[in-house]
Amino acid sequence: MVDKSTRANRGRRSFWTWGWESDEPTQAQRVEAANSLAKSYGCEVTAPPIPSIDSFELRAPRVKIPEKLSAIVTSDKTERVIHTYGGHFLELNRALRGDFSDPPDAIAYPETEQQLEAVLDWCDSKKYAAIPYGGGTTVVEGVSVPASYDGAVTIDMERLNKVLEVDEVSRAARIQAGIFGPDLERELKASGHTLRHFPQSFPWSTLGGWIVTRSGGHYATNHTHIDDFVESTRMLTPKGWLESRRLPGSGAGPSPDRLVMGSEGTLGIVTEAWMRIQKRPIYRATAGVIFSSWEQAYTATRHIVQAKLWPANLRLLDPSEAQRAAGLDGKKALLIIGFESADVPQGEFIKMAVEIARDHGGLISDRDIATSDSSDDATGRAGAVGNWRSSFIGVNAGITNGLGLIADTFETATTWDNWPEFDAKVRDRVGRVLKEVLGDAHSLSCRFTHIYPDGPAPYYTFAGMGAAGGEVEQWQAIKNAANEVLVEAGGTITHHHSVGRMHAKGWSKQQPDLFETVLRSAKKTLDPNAILNPGVLFDPR
Repeated sequence: MVDKSTRANRGRRSFWTWGWESDEPTQAQRVEAANSLAKSYGCEVTAPPIPSIDSFELRAPRVKIPEKLSAIVTSDKTERVIHTYGGHFLELNRALRGDFSDPPDAIAYPETEQQLEAVLDWCDSKKYAAIPYGGGTTVVEGVSVPASYDGAVTIDMERLNKVLEVDEVSRAARIQAGIFGPDLERELKASGHTLRHFPQSFPWSTLGGWIVTRSGGHYATNHTHIDDFVESTRMLTPKGWLESRRLPGSGAGPSPDRLVMGSEGTLGIVTEAWMRIQKRPIYRATAGVIFSSWEQAYTATRHIVQAKLWPANLRLLDPSEAQRAAGLDGKKALLIIGFESADVPQGEFIKMAVEIARDHGGLISDRDIATSDSSDDATGRAGAVGNWRSSFIGVNAGITNGLGLIADTFETATTWDNWPEFDAKVRDRVGRVLKEVLGDAHSLSCRFTHIYPDGPAPYYTFAGMGAAGGEVEQWQAIKNAANEVLVEAGGTITHHHSVGRMHAKGWSKQQPDLFETVLRSAKKTLDPNAILNPGVLFDPR
């Protein structure tokens, strides 16, 4: 069992970057990053000092905490500060400037379902906005406080953090929603199991957050979204409990779990779920295949995934991404292939995948295919593959926050038949706006994070130095172009970053005409006072 509060182990959350205060870069590291940016972009870049929470001014709390909840609800200034924002760089830049104009009025830390019921009943009776909070790593404004409510209570789930039960026969576990990724894996490891779901936010995000945002893990084929692991869910709504039956599969009408997954805290608060787990892998195989062109690389990737070998990893980096993240020369694309299993050696599988890659122009020698049969082996941590892994795991922990750099990502998915034209449209539309907004000194690259037999999930990254004081407007122009072209060109507004407030407009265009009406009806039934995470997915008022 993990400690009642993860804070006992890790310290306090950071108010200006992902994760904990222990993850924050030093001022010396930020100065070094500023100097590097100045050299790269030919402009002056300074690293302002990190302000202290004591220097911030917050409005007075607008709620009165009932005596019966005083042990688990607080209006402490520090707690309100660290729960104001999610993890998008614009939010974190506002935090660095001391802009906390819309903080939550109180923070609740329920330790039991009964306490959660009491907190939600209080919010509902007073019509306070109730904002479910997992790890706070949202990059789509998923935990923001709405200005139109007379009070707002953030409900932090970190104390509901236990693995309650492991069914070794069915390979499933009943797990509380507030558990963080590392704690979850440590608990499952004791019985030789793993969930094997590793989003990039893994060290700082929770199971409940993964479920309600339909997160995507590192593994690129077959089991990708958290959806693949959910066996049943238990969710508290203002109208009562919604709990699905634990089943391996069912053809009985629409699935209640599909209503929970992707609801982003707007319909209820997930407290626990039965999750499909697996034995920890022992056998591994890894290869990095180089291609002289982007077209060769994505064609090979399609043929590998359609062969249904189901590699655990099938990540494709375009030449720009391969240069930035893996140290290649900027002219060649890199395909990273990885297999793993708890029971079966993987050498033959990766040989077949590599042969398909070679048939489509891939370059790799047999000696660069690494295999192992040890759970502690470091296979795949050397060369270009190792360089990519080191740059990908985690994030930059805020080292460039507040330095004027406009750097962000957007991700999507589309079908293979649409892909080449889709990629061209995205690069053209977003590239033109990048040049208008940031000038010639900008970058735009692409990688595939997840691969399906019927299409890829491309993930675009852009960066450039913004004009001082105009970062928000510049970013918004770029983001608007990206959102518009993704939907217009036949992709999804988001593959795994979720909708939040940032993608709500694009999502409304993507939906079938009647779908939002149906979802609003569900919202009205489960949350008639519209208190749960208002403004996420759609405006309930």
